[in-house]
Amino acid sequence: MSRRPHRWVRWPEPLTTENARGPLGFGADYNPDQWPREVWDEDVRLMRQAGVNIVSLGIFSWARLQPTAETWDFAWLDEVMDLLHAHGIAVDLATATASPPPWLSAAHPEILPVTRTGETMWPGARQHWRPTSPVFRQHALAVVEAIASRYAQHPALAAWHVSNELGCHNLYDYSEDAAAAFRTWLSQRYADLDGLNHAWGTAFWSQRYSEWDQVLPPRLTPTIPNPTHQLDFKRFSSDALKDYLRAEREILDRLTPDVPVTTNFMVMSHFNGIDYAGWADEVDFVSNDHYVLVDDRARDELSFSANLTGGIAGGDPWFLMEHSTSAVNWRAINPPKAEGALVRDSLTHVAHGADAVCFFQWRQSLAGAEKYHSAMVPHAGEDSDVYRTVVRLGGHLERLAPVVGSRRRQARAAILFDIESSWTLDLEANPSSSVSHRAEALDWYAAFLALGVRADVLPAGASLDGYDVVVTPVLHVLPAATADLLREVVDRGGHLITTYFSGVVDENNHVYAGGYPGALRDLLGIRIEEFGPLLDGDEVVLDDGSVGTLWTDRITAAPGTEILATYKTGLQAGRPAVTRRAIGDGSATYVSTRLGADGLEPLLARMLEAAGVDSELPEGLRGRVELAIRTDGEREYWFLVNRTDDVVGLGEPGDLGEPVFSSGADLGDAELAGSGVAVFTRAAR
Repeated sequence: MSRRPHRWVRWPEPLTTENARGPLGFGADYNPDQWPREVWDEDVRLMRQAGVNIVSLGIFSWARLQPTAETWDFAWLDEVMDLLHAHGIAVDLATATASPPPWLSAAHPEILPVTRTGETMWPGARQHWRPTSPVFRQHALAVVEAIASRYAQHPALAAWHVSNELGCHNLYDYSEDAAAAFRTWLSQRYADLDGLNHAWGTAFWSQRYSEWDQVLPPRLTPTIPNPTHQLDFKRFSSDALKDYLRAEREILDRLTPDVPVTTNFMVMSHFNGIDYAGWADEVDFVSNDHYVLVDDRARDELSFSANLTGGIAGGDPWFLMEHSTSAVNWRAINPPKAEGALVRDSLTHVAHGADAVCFFQWRQSLAGAEKYHSAMVPHAGEDSDVYRTVVRLGGHLERLAPVVGSRRRQARAAILFDIESSWTLDLEANPSSSVSHRAEALDWYAAFLALGVRADVLPAGASLDGYDVVVTPVLHVLPAATADLLREVVDRGGHLITTYFSGVVDENNHVYAGGYPGALRDLLGIRIEEFGPLLDGDEVVLDDGSVGTLWTDRITAAPGTEILATYKTGLQAGRPAVTRRAIGDGSATYVSTRLGADGLEPLLARMLEAAGVDSELPEGLRGRVELAIRTDGEREYWFLVNRTDDVVGLGEPGDLGEPVFSSGADLGDAELAGSGVAVFTRAAR
């Protein structure tokens, strides 16, 4: 299927007249049905005061809109839509299908999801529906039809918001509906049972299937389920929800062809279940929800996820649909954000391509499971630091309106993120359950940040044209076609860097025979007979002084392959640890242990120097300031994000371009406040 062309929010006047491309979006999930009518007027007053110009409306309103199977109540939503429009606030209107009302699950318990152990997940929370349930789909699509028909011409309607965080709680359903849909999906993928049996390696443990009806979801088994069976179920589960997204979108396209459609992805370390790169073709613009970690990697992870969201969006602007003003409610302990974090987090997303910054939610709830989740208007109300900071952020976004519509400027380096490698490494019976594709990718990203060198984070399968350095951390699943793309990078003079446990299996999770790392063995000029994973807490020392954890390899280097570092300790002592094979003007490097961000930094610096890739930042800012660049083809916008809590001097005026904005100290002082963000502009190169 061809990618849907990028279409942005349909801003109503006068928002479109102020800027031909509209403003930066600013707002939140809005839930007026949780509040008495008199609160609504106060809401719009505070929204106008803060600069809010868009809200997501009606996300969890199905039970209010359709109180019974035979009755509808749109009067309250009509009034809210009119009220918002009267105050210049656009609406990203939800289809309200995220959670079915009690009457539906009571009348049709067959819509309820089933766990792998056979337990039914009952109502009382949210997302209690099967993605493959024909009964749920019938009722949900009727809601979509009713809402879209009623509000198709409403002047406040700026975009459609399909469901909400699809698959957050009901991604894996093991019901009979899922079993039937899984068989259909498999028959389309493999054509016949011979193809399935080959792909799943069913000769092992007497698993060969002779009839399609014998195939089930990977339910509870006595021991380790078939790994490829599990991998395919993850693929199927992602595709099943994508098919549901498409079903809602097709109704919206039919009834409102001029209104763009989106749904909120969850590109963040806490969620690893959906192939969002494969979903991007189904929406008019990519939207994302992101909630920061509470650890020492939080800033790096936020930047990584925002960067990856931009990669999934193909470099187009995207919509930050949800993040938090301060504390969340779902951790064991939920500390508030530090001073400056609300603004810094928001503007980091803008730096990586977000043209809208929204939160969950507008007004903090007084009841329910998320009553302690922060909001733009907290329990303390208008007279609070959180709301005052929200108002300040609204002013910042208004000043940054010139960046709207600009795309990220391609870096010279890229890091590949592969959801299928991540899924496969989460399965049982790997050499080490501690190996994480995302954690290793984040190590490399942090090393790039420390060196002040921009690197684009791309989904596997994205074009690698124009990248001089490509890093593929723990790219475990490597189809032959992707391996060919990596060879092309090296053949054209680019530099590939890959790591332990990469290139080991094909798309069927079958090991490439002949020695590791299978699909990359000849390109790298090495052969590995046996893996050497390390126990938790064990370390090995390399002869360059770096320390490795998690993994080692028993490497034999082919003639002509350069050994950049050797193990000094451990079972592999005296053997190569880091190798590099030069091929024409290009090279292929292999790192066989986890060095962590600090250990990777000097190695990466050597690799970048050999590739002729340097930081675009002045030397004094490298490691202290993150640089992201957006361009509209005529102007570049250089976003500088202070990675520290200390003031950073920016050097001589003019070195970075013409100052546009600073979230902290006056740019005339040539300083960047702690956790501050500044933007400079210059002519596009």
